[in-house]
Amino acid sequence: MSPIPATGRLTSLDQFRGYTMFGMLLVNFLGSYAICPKILTHSNDYCSYADTIMPQFLFAAGFAMRLSLGRHRQADGRMPWGRAIRRILGLAAVAIVWYSLCDPGSIIRKFQEEEFWSVLGTLFKRDLFQTLLHIAATSLWILPVIVASARVRIGYAIGSALLHVWLSWWFNFQWVNASPSGIDGGPLGFLSWSVPALCGTLACDAVRRSGSDAVARIAGWGALVMLIGWVCSFATVLYNVPAEQPEAPDAGRFAADPVIPESARFRRWDGTIAELPFVPPPDHVHRKWNYWMMSQRCASLSYTTFAAGVSLVLFALFLWACDQKHWRLGIFRTLGTNSLAAYILHDIATWVISPWFPKTSGTALTLTGFVCLVAFVYSVCRFLEAKGWYLRV
Repeated sequence: MSPIPATGRLTSLDQFRGYTMFGMLLVNFLGSYAICPKILTHSNDYCSYADTIMPQFLFAAGFAMRLSLGRHRQADGRMPWGRAIRRILGLAAVAIVWYSLCDPGSIIRKFQEEEFWSVLGTLFKRDLFQTLLHIAATSLWILPVIVASARVRIGYAIGSALLHVWLSWWFNFQWVNASPSGIDGGPLGFLSWSVPALCGTLACDAVRRSGSDAVARIAGWGALVMLIGWVCSFATVLYNVPAEQPEAPDAGRFAADPVIPESARFRRWDGTIAELPFVPPPDHVHRKWNYWMMSQRCASLSYTTFAAGVSLVLFALFLWACDQKHWRLGIFRTLGTNSLAAYILHDIATWVISPWFPKTSGTALTLTGFVCLVAFVYSVCRFLEAKGWYLRV
């Protein structure tokens, strides 16, 4: 057994976070190019490889929160609540400032041309509520139970998920999908993002108790959580359009009853089950979009639960490779130990590099652009690492 270090960094977590950052670079760059395969893009009606990346950030955030606050409580005998809240609010402030700086001209024009409150609502629905602000909001939501027992945290995750379902039924599903659509669940996405974040805290518990011997246990939990998420998606087949009642190709995408299916849908069910994970579903002409499909846009319960299971399995793999077999990859270490800097640099690199590589480029030119993007982000992060400079809040 390799017990978790009392101080310092956990190699497997840094490598996992670095892999996640590399995956983000991959899907965010290639996803906008014509040659990109569907599995690397966000289509918002099933879970693609691209959709597994965001939940891994939440998983790592939950793991790190539990680890850091647990160490502080063990060392000082008390919880540093004030410090935790300041860090979370600091991350939220960085997110708001950074996402505002990403497109200041457009934001200024909106305030000049539209009503103030309308623009502010749109900003928080879409422009500002992206990855960093989702991490901050979710961290603040789970903070009250971060040092509670596993039973309390599991109950809190279930309660948060059910609250998300209820609010989606009340108004949120229609609202987050209405133009301009929300990103990653919109302002209420933190409720379902709590599932991968709290799974991260449970993985942290297992590693603190058993070190690398927890690999099989965490992988087993991951397989179970993936199964639960997939089973939650079974309700999506209730929204299949009957063959005897075809709809026009230009009919709307969304079902009239997207969260709680009408009883007639159960009567029409032909016994089929949802597609296997990572398999695209029928188009909206043959199946109406609904809450139970795996959708990153609305952060549906089936999606965040399944992706939380994927995160558990992947982390177990890194725990085995890094802490049992002592495997390391330099680029994952560099991106993982300075992930906030890497995140911001990836936006800068995209602004600088993308104009040189048209979206209709062929495979060779597109991959060259991706290599340039990764080289830019990695080289700057490697320089910061060599200097001992880390961007944290």
